[in-house]
Amino acid sequence: MFIVGLGTACPERRYSKADCWKAFQASAWFERLDRRARMLAERVLLRDNGIDARRLSVESLQDVFAIDPDTLHARFLANAPALAACAARRALADADVLAPAIDGVVISTCTGYLCPGLTSYVSEALGLRPDVQALDLVGQGCGAALPNLRMADALLASGRCARVLSICVEVCSAAMYLDNDPGVLISACLFGDGAGAAVLSVQPHKNKRKILWKTAASLVSPGERDALRFEQRGGLLRNVLTLAVPRIAATHAQQVLEMALAAEGMRQADIAGWIWHAGGRDVLAALRDKIGLSMDDFHCSAAVLREYGNLSSAFVYFVLQMALREKASGGHWWLASFGAGFSSHGALLEVE
Repeated sequence: MFIVGLGTACPERRYSKADCWKAFQASAWFERLDRRARMLAERVLLRDNGIDARRLSVESLQDVFAIDPDTLHARFLANAPALAACAARRALADADVLAPAIDGVVISTCTGYLCPGLTSYVSEALGLRPDVQALDLVGQGCGAALPNLRMADALLASGRCARVLSICVEVCSAAMYLDNDPGVLISACLFGDGAGAAVLSVQPHKNKRKILWKTAASLVSPGERDALRFEQRGGLLRNVLTLAVPRIAATHAQQVLEMALAAEGMRQADIAGWIWHAGGRDVLAALRDKIGLSMDDFHCSAAVLREYGNLSSAFVYFVLQMALREKASGGHWWLASFGAGFSSHGALLEVE
């Protein structure tokens, strides 16, 4: 499988941490939460946490604090298909591929639910063929990009598809929840909205860098499910985020990397580029320490995190796109994501 096109999309409105703090202070929620929760929000939003700004699917930050099931579902319905289609159009253009040439489309999300799924809306918006293989994947959280891409790889390897469109889209502002729990508050301060897309093909692009998907590995640890997940409360998605997440993420990421390298008879020193899902600044620090990397190895991941926040499953498309735009050195690149489950995934790419 070859990655022949990439595209990303975000809402137009950019909100800084200071903007979010002012809006929170002006909201009714400021007095509803206890003093400790307000102090935590202030610390996260006004000190350096590796994030400067986020893009959110709201006309005004005051809209963020309208937290009820109907409002959040309407936000997802209005924005998830549009963001997904925008990222997909950009990926198709980057690949020099027309929509009718797509044989399969795989879309992942965890921040909203539609039936029929997003593939129905996006196929209509793009003008994909009526017989396109359309698959909706849900419930995989921040790690969903790699399972999505592995599904595309399977479709291509089966011979049933020659080109597959992979899309991850998250409207995290449609999964807003606030209470006094530190994990809930930190989540509200970390996540942004966005979509990423890739065109996958059995043949490389003739006029661009060749990006070959060589092998992939995954690890799922249900025993640590409660460390990071969504739960339903009052008809709303409530993010469960615990202090153990950076440690768990780093431990599992190392294991997945070692599995993939062993399968290819390679060493960590053979990796020339690193495409990491960030999670947050503490997660990057834990990955650095556990795997023995430098902060330079997280340059693109840290840059995307600082400008966009945690984009959940869409994040790694932004990082890969940035590395290619910066003309990072070729060789073997490691593409990795992790999230709810607890799940961890990685893929070895060969970039020329």
